[in-house]
Amino acid sequence: MKHKGWHSRGYLPHLDAPGLIQAVTFRLADALPASVLKAWRMEDLEDEAMRRRVAAYLDSGRGSCCLGDPRAARVVADHLLTFKGERYRLHAWVVMPNHVHAVVETFDGWPLGNVVGYWKGSSARAINRVLGLEGRLWQPGYFDRYIRDEEHLHRAVLYVVENPVRAGLVQKPEDWVFSSAGWRGGNHAG
Repeated sequence: MKHKGWHSRGYLPHLDAPGLIQAVTFRLADALPASVLKAWRMEDLEDEAMRRRVAAYLDSGRGSCCLGDPRAARVVADHLLTFKGERYRLHAWVVMPNHVHAVVETFDGWPLGNVVGYWKGSSARAINRVLGLEGRLWQPGYFDRYIRDEEHLHRAVLYVVENPVRAGLVQKPEDWVFSSAGWRGGNHAG
């Protein structure tokens, strides 16, 4: 599979290259309605203000939050870790009740879109089966931002592992089981 390099998905430019570290977020289909996002876009917010607003909305627990069910969260965690070290390196990850964050470095031959596509597609089928759901689980697409330097990487990892604390779900990052900070599932290391 070929990496895309610089490309567009209809909005801001994206970069996909082997060895590039990216912060990725994807969310449940009902976590952030398109109508809400459209209204915010009409406010012409700066990128950072929009990101903060989206993060706060997601952290407030909107939508079905089916990933709050430990069975569903475990499915996502297992899929994030399945090809770790083989197709990508995970620097940090967290499964929140209605969204997922990962800081990931893709390897040669494994473009970011394919990695995220695997995570979403395979986990959706498994979660629908485990929870007895039907239909679309994930919102189309994902948010990605390439990591520019070591300081940016540090901030991105901290953001990911502290997400459950900011959302008021736990007191310490390691208390959130479905994250690289708190994962103790089977043979996987976070």
